[in-house]
Amino acid sequence: MYTPPPFKPDRAASLAFAQARGFGTVCAWDGARPIASSLPFYLSYADDGTPRAAFHVARGNPLAKLADGATPWLMTVNGADAYVSADWYASPDQVPTWLYQAVHLTGTVRTISDSELGPHLDALSARFERWLAPKPPWTSSKMTAGRLAALKKAIVGLLMSVDDVEGSFKLNQHKSDVDHAAIAAALARQPEPAAQVLASEMRALRPHLVASGTTALNDTALPEGTM
Repeated sequence: MYTPPPFKPDRAASLAFAQARGFGTVCAWDGARPIASSLPFYLSYADDGTPRAAFHVARGNPLAKLADGATPWLMTVNGADAYVSADWYASPDQVPTWLYQAVHLTGTVRTISDSELGPHLDALSARFERWLAPKPPWTSSKMTAGRLAALKKAIVGLLMSVDDVEGSFKLNQHKSDVDHAAIAAALARQPEPAAQVLASEMRALRPHLVASGTTALNDTALPEGTM
């Protein structure tokens, strides 16, 4: 991942972002071409602190046969992204750009045993059922034993031992306060949720702008028709 220094989060922030997102795309090389699948995952940590990403694929997925425990795979975890018009900057001579948050995890992947698969599935569903609170969480105990066993035979559990963690949070960190505030204000006024998420992230980077009212001023000072 190419990441200019202003956009590079530290390792802890990158891992926290990946864990909070919980959905990514894994990619492996089959000797002739890349093979990729988008899937949910969760992070855990080995006794030595090594991050581990746990996920699963359908047994018929070509990735299932590539998990040899020795060849590196890549997992990309993308967050919100949004287009930025050059018209939104307060300063002249700007160009359009795209803001985003993304993390890449790289490491070897092995299959997990049949005895590990059940706990893995329970941990994965519990991870996302918590998002739906106060709804009572769904658990695999609600399924009949036969149906659950049949579905488990149709998948392969996988575990990535994460060796490299790379992140790029491109949020206009290299711009002046006035331009940073102007873009945050413009994004906040867009109808797309992703743009609004990035606006919040940008404002969190420079809370002094919010406290001083700089962002609020730019909310009203943007030229008509630039939104």
